[in-house]
Amino acid sequence: MPAERTVCVNRRARHDFDILRTFEAGVALTGPEVKSLRSGRANLRDAYGAVDKREAWLINAHITIPPDTTPPTVGAHLVPRRGRPADVRSRLLDPRRPRKLLVHRDEIQRLRADVEQKGMTLVPLRFYFSTQGKAKVELALARGRRLFDKREAIKRRDEERARLREAAEHSERRKRSRKKT
Repeated sequence: MPAERTVCVNRRARHDFDILRTFEAGVALTGPEVKSLRSGRANLRDAYGAVDKREAWLINAHITIPPDTTPPTVGAHLVPRRGRPADVRSRLLDPRRPRKLLVHRDEIQRLRADVEQKGMTLVPLRFYFSTQGKAKVELALARGRRLFDKREAIKRRDEERARLREAAEHSERRKRSRKKT
């Protein structure tokens, strides 16, 4: 079996948010979108998740679709609002269209309760293909960081790197001193 293959990672999310809990969700995509994901043409920078009634949506995730792509046939599961078929087909080619997240009903209810708390949001961390070849998105329930929190996190990370670097240099010096004697 092939291993999971990561398509894109939202590195900014771990900087801007405190990650409280992560989970995975399937994504309802059209054929051209899957093809674009397989070739790595996706971006999660400004994306976020939303829970609307009994459905979860991935909003603002950018999946670049080749310009020569013909509009796919309309499926009710792909578009949040119904409309004229021509309008719906053109919306399906929009790279930033809302995409339905495939999550169990009880998980949606749990997420809805969590997101309604002040300061909580759903943030996508990465797009990937599972071992079965299904397109998935890893989402996180997160709380936004303030500027001083970000500075504190950067400071802790830098101190940890310095400590690891010092330990590596120390062990290297010990190895050299042992070789000399």
